[in-house]
Amino acid sequence: MDHFADRLVSAIEKKGSPICLGLDPRWESLPDPVRSAALHAHGDTPRARAAAFLAFNRALLDAVADLVPVCKPQVAFYEQFGADGWWALDETVRHAHAQGVLVISDAKRGDIGTTAEAYAQAHLTGTAGALNADALTVNPFMGGDTLRPFLDVCAAHGRGVFALVKTSNPGSGDLQDLVVDGQPLYERVARLVGALGRAHVGSRGFSAVGAVVGATYPAQARRLRELLPETLFLVPGYGAQGGAAQDVAPAFREDGLGAIVNSSRGLIFAYREEAYRTRYGPEGYAEACRAATLAMADELRKVLK
Repeated sequence: MDHFADRLVSAIEKKGSPICLGLDPRWESLPDPVRSAALHAHGDTPRARAAAFLAFNRALLDAVADLVPVCKPQVAFYEQFGADGWWALDETVRHAHAQGVLVISDAKRGDIGTTAEAYAQAHLTGTAGALNADALTVNPFMGGDTLRPFLDVCAAHGRGVFALVKTSNPGSGDLQDLVVDGQPLYERVARLVGALGRAHVGSRGFSAVGAVVGATYPAQARRLRELLPETLFLVPGYGAQGGAAQDVAPAFREDGLGAIVNSSRGLIFAYREEAYRTRYGPEGYAEACRAATLAMADELRKVLK
């Protein structure tokens, strides 16, 4: 199978955009027509909520597949509905691939030995009921040996991982900014990620071992880009969490590559925002998502010239 980073870079170039569509549906925020249809078909059950998530995701992907190279379902939103939620997640992955959109399973897994391998098999292989995601977010807190089983599966199946390095949440500094032997902990984690990733660099010059670097910390992103020239950054925190276009610019290399910028609420629930609510309304939620995606692409284009 083709190298993950090669596929992602090619998709970014083809779509002309580094946007990652965050598929984080919330029942209470779904458009009324989507919820009503699911309740009518399945009653007030977990299956109804899962079916609503799937219908919502499919419509959004159909609306923006020509604009976004990759999407990122947050697994927790689906797992809360048990087997029905996993079904909706699996079908979402299948639909994204059918539309030519890569998928990052945002599950932040991490454990030792065979447990880590099992997590990787569950998300990155598509076998025996497993997800067929292109990449998985992983937590490196337990050390480098916990990442190696993921990397073995990635190498065998042409997949990738994005390791948490400097996250976008306000409390990330509680641990990630602690100074250890004269440097912030996030820099030590970055060096670990970079070292592990060197054996997994593809023909486009990027490793299948990526890093999660929040849009809300541009100064740290600039330093991490210096440390990790071959690493793809997954940049959360754009839009609803406060990150702006100028904040994500340091995550990119001078050639305009090297990062994908995730937006979830700002895109998938754009129909609720003042800028789009009157024009589109609940029935036009997919069209509102497309309009918001185009606006985001334009904002990014201006700072990445």
